Amino acid sequence: MDSDEETLEETIEGTLDDDDMPHGFCIVTYSSTDRFEGNFVHGEKNGHGKFFFFDGSTLEGFYVDDGLQGQGIYTYEDGGALHGTYIDGELNGPAQEYDADGRLIFKGQYKDNIRHGFCWIYYPDGGYLVGDVNEEGEMTGEKLAYVYPDGKVAYYGHFIDGEMIEAKLANVIRAEEEKLQFDILPGSPVYSFDKSTSSCISTNPLLPDPYESERVYVDASLISNAGEGLFTKIAAEAGTVLSFYNGIRITHQEVDSRDWALNGNTISLDDETVIDVPEPYSRVTKYCASLGHKANHSFTPNSVYDSFVHPRFGLIKCIRTIRAVEKDEELTVAYGYDHGTTGQNGPEAPEWYLAELKAFQASLKK
Repeated sequence: MDSDEETLEETIEGTLDDDDMPHGFCIVTYSSTDRFEGNFVHGEKNGHGKFFFFDGSTLEGFYVDDGLQGQGIYTYEDGGALHGTYIDGELNGPAQEYDADGRLIFKGQYKDNIRHGFCWIYYPDGGYLVGDVNEEGEMTGEKLAYVYPDGKVAYYGHFIDGEMIEAKLANVIRAEEEKLQFDILPGSPVYSFDKSTSSCISTNPLLPDPYESERVYVDASLISNAGEGLFTKIAAEAGTVLSFYNGIRITHQEVDSRDWALNGNTISLDDETVIDVPEPYSRVTKYCASLGHKANHSFTPNSVYDSFVHPRFGLIKCIRTIRAVEKDEELTVAYGYDHGTTGQNGPEAPEWYLAELKAFQASLKK
């Protein structure tokens, strides 16, 4: 993101001064294939200008005596952008960074091109990390925090490069200059990063998620023959994360090759991984660190599965409402099984799902 450019060869399109230096608006292409379009005064960049780098990224702003000064926008090759404050071509001061979809992913300060001081790192799901970065600009230290999407429930303590090492439950208190303060809850257990494996669902399977515990509970489902279901403790607006779906991590091949009776609590995480809550962990007496697997299917659901970067479980799925829900309402999601034929294994859906699908399709014809 440095605007300085050193080169032995360059081509210039535009007006030149008496010393054959670019003067006025010019396009300069360097041997690296980087290109600068902007205003020059006797060979030095002065005024508005924009770099087009060989990798597809760009840097745009106002130049004074060859150095970018004030507000500049660095746009990454994927479309994300960093809006920062430059002094003599280097980031120094407030900055905000956005992903390719325009969502804020960073807010804070830079010093000599490195993140500095109190910073915020935002996840697309609504959670975020906050605190003072170390000398390398990393979220590493003893006084950092992860804050859930509600902006109130947090883990406060020791993080290394954004990973929770040892933290306690805390409440968020807003302070001056957009910084945050935290009140650690007395008697809080210690939480740490605890990503599941193919054989271990959690090192502490009976430690509930504090955010989820305030929002949902498990009870007998109102859906016929569905067993237990997931219900709301609170009324919530559309778009609210209410529950998390953690489990052991297995492959799609393993899921496809085994009997459907073993796939009752599976959900696809990505092209390689499936999250599974096998027996005996489907029972809350054996596993209650997350409860998202308790939500039942509906062809007219009030919620959806969504990706979530969890401070304890890593990348998992969450349950997010798609409409407003009332207190004590049962949460439902569309399981989205593939009910087409797949060859020797038949449809990629259990029999109960196919029966419900048939009934639902029949109801639409009435």
